[in-house]
Amino acid sequence: MGIVYEDLHNYSVTHRSDFWRFTFSFLSLVYEGPIPSVVVTETARIDSIPEWFSGVHLNWAENVLFAGNEAGKPVYSSGKEDGKIAILEVKEGMTQQVRPVTWQELRTRVGRLSQAMRARGVHKGDRIAVVANNSVDTLTVFLATTSIGGIFSSISTDVGARGILERLSQIRPKFVFVDDRALYNRKEIDIRPVMQQICQGLREFTEFQGVVALVRFPNRPADITAIAKSYKLADFLSVATSDTLIFERCRFSDPFLIVYSSGTTGKPKCIVHCIGGVLLNGCKESRLHRSIDHTSVHLQYTTTGWIMYLVSVLSLVLGARIVMYDGSPFVPDPANLIRLASSTGVTHLGISPRFLQTLRENNISPRKVADLSRLQTLSSTGMVLSDSLFEWVYDEAFPSTIHLDNSSGRTDLAGAFTAGNPLLPLYVGGCQSKALGLVVEVFEAGQNTDGSIQKGNSLPIGQAGELVCTATFPSMPVNFWGNGGPRRYFESYFSQFDNVWTHGDFVMVHPTTKQIFFLGRADGVLNPSGIRFGSAEIYGVIEASFADQIADCVCVGQKRVQDTDEKVVLFLLLRPGHIFTNKLVDEIKSAIRRQLSPRHVPQFVFETPEIPVTFNGKKVELPVKQIVSGNSITPSRAIANSKCLDYYYQFSKDDVLHAASQPSAKL
Repeated sequence: MGIVYEDLHNYSVTHRSDFWRFTFSFLSLVYEGPIPSVVVTETARIDSIPEWFSGVHLNWAENVLFAGNEAGKPVYSSGKEDGKIAILEVKEGMTQQVRPVTWQELRTRVGRLSQAMRARGVHKGDRIAVVANNSVDTLTVFLATTSIGGIFSSISTDVGARGILERLSQIRPKFVFVDDRALYNRKEIDIRPVMQQICQGLREFTEFQGVVALVRFPNRPADITAIAKSYKLADFLSVATSDTLIFERCRFSDPFLIVYSSGTTGKPKCIVHCIGGVLLNGCKESRLHRSIDHTSVHLQYTTTGWIMYLVSVLSLVLGARIVMYDGSPFVPDPANLIRLASSTGVTHLGISPRFLQTLRENNISPRKVADLSRLQTLSSTGMVLSDSLFEWVYDEAFPSTIHLDNSSGRTDLAGAFTAGNPLLPLYVGGCQSKALGLVVEVFEAGQNTDGSIQKGNSLPIGQAGELVCTATFPSMPVNFWGNGGPRRYFESYFSQFDNVWTHGDFVMVHPTTKQIFFLGRADGVLNPSGIRFGSAEIYGVIEASFADQIADCVCVGQKRVQDTDEKVVLFLLLRPGHIFTNKLVDEIKSAIRRQLSPRHVPQFVFETPEIPVTFNGKKVELPVKQIVSGNSITPSRAIANSKCLDYYYQFSKDDVLHAASQPSAKL
C-alpha cells in the first residue's frame, strides 16, 4: 500500500483516540466493560490529566498471567500454557545453574502469596514495597500485590537506608519485602541492618505492619529473629488457605505502581502510574516497536530500582520468556552476560551505553565470544548512545542483522518518547523515530526568568531545543503521591510552557533522516556567547577520539555572579597510567574544534579524580555546574559518590581556575 512509518505516526497523533482504541483491540488483553468509541477527549488540556477508556476495567497481574481472547476473557494461550517456561532466573556466579519457572508455577506462587496478603489485611489501594533484587520472588510480590488492586513499589538493594526511607516514608507501605542478603561483583552484603532501619523508620505510621524477609541464598537463610515486626516468607505465607487466583479488576486509570525520580535535585518524587496506561503503552512499544511476541526471549539487564524492570515484566504480558539476572553482568568476566544471552537463546537484549562501553574497553566482540544467531534486537537506553559506540556495535561487536533500538523517555511516562521501529532505515546516532501515539515536538528553549508560563514556539526541523509533548497520552502519571502531589506534578512538567509537557531534554531532529539526537539535559545546556549546545556533543568527541586515555568526563557551564558570559568547563578522569598534559589539552580542544566548531571548545579543561554518578551509573552534571558557579549545595542521597563533589568547589575561584588550567600546576 506504500504506507511508511511517517504516515503511521502521523495517523497515530492526529487520530489519537482511534489509534489507541485500535491498539487496545489488537493486543490480547484481559478486560471487562465496553471499549468506548472515543477513548479520550482529544481536545482536553494535557495538564488536566484526562481519563482514558472510561468504563473499561482490568487488572495488571491478570494480564501478565493470562492472555485475553477476542471478548477480553482470560485464556491459557499466546505462549502462557501451564508447562511452558515463563522465566529463567540466573544469579551472579551461577550462570550454569539457570532456574526455569513455568507459567503454572508462577501462577501458583502468585495465588498463594495473594491469598496470604488478603488474610493479613491487604486491600485495594494499599502500598506494598520491595527492597530486593531482580528475582522470581520480587516478581511474585509485584503480581500478588496488583492482583488485589494494591499499589507496588520497588527499590534496589544498592540504595542506602536513608535513601530507602526517603521514599518509603512518603508512600507508607503496609508491608515491605526485603532480601536478606545481596551479592554484587563478588561482594556479599548483609541487608538485615537495613531491615532494622526500615522497621524503625516506618514505625510511626499506622499503615506499616512489618517487613518480610526474602531469602537470597536458599541454603543459608539469614536469622531475622532480632528484628521487630519481621516475618520469614514461609511464616507470612502460612495463613494462606489456598493458592486460588482472584483478580480485582480496576478502572483503566486506577493506580498500581509508584516509581521514583532520581532525587538528584531534591527529595525523590513519588510518581504514580495507572494500570491501563502502562499496560497499553508498554505493550505498544514491545509489540510494535520491538516486535516482541510469544516466541521471543527477552533479557533486560536491570535492577528493580530502574524503570527498565517494568519493561522486562511487560514482555511477559505478550507471552514472551524473560531472563531475570541478578548481580554484576561482568562476573566472572566481562563477557558473562553475552554468553548467558547465547545459552538461553535470547532474541531481545536490553542494556545501557555504559555496558557497551565496558565491553569495548575490554576488547570484547560479542559475536566472536558467543553464538548470537537468535538475537534480533539490541535495546539501549539510560543515557546518550554515542556515535562511536553505535558504529562499534555493527562494525565490530554484534551481528549485522540485529536491530539497534536506542530509546529515550522512561520513568516519568513509564515508556518512551523516542524509540526504534522495524519500518525505517537505521542511521548512526540518536533515536530512530518518535514513538507512536505521542505528539513529540521541539520547542524553542524557555527564556522566562520571572517564573511565568510561556506559550512556547515550535522549532523547524534541524534546530535544537526542548523536547516537549503537546497532547495527552495514556501513560501519563495519574499523580505524585503525598501532600502537594498535584502541585509538584504541575511544576515538574507543565510550568514552563502552557498546555505542554516539558521533558527536560535538549534535542534536535535531523532534517533528512528525522532521527532524534539527544544533546544533553535542558538544565545542563551549555550557552557560551548565546550559542546553545549539549554536553553529549562534547562527550561524543572524547569517547570517539580519546577513549584509550580518558575513562570519563563531565562538561558543565560556569556562570558566577561576577561573570557576564558563560564559560564551558571540561573535567577529565584519566585512565591509570595516563598523565594530564598541555599536549592532551591541546589535542582535545583541537578535536572538538574540528569535529564540532570553535564555539564548542571549552575555555577550561581540568583533571578530576572522580565524577559524580547516581546509583544507576548516570553521571550527574547539575551539582557540578552549581558548585563551579559559586553555589554551595547539599548533595542529594541519590548520588552514589557525593563526597567527590568537594573537589569541585575550588574551581569557582579565579586564581584556581587559571592555575589549574595549566597541567603542570599542583593543587
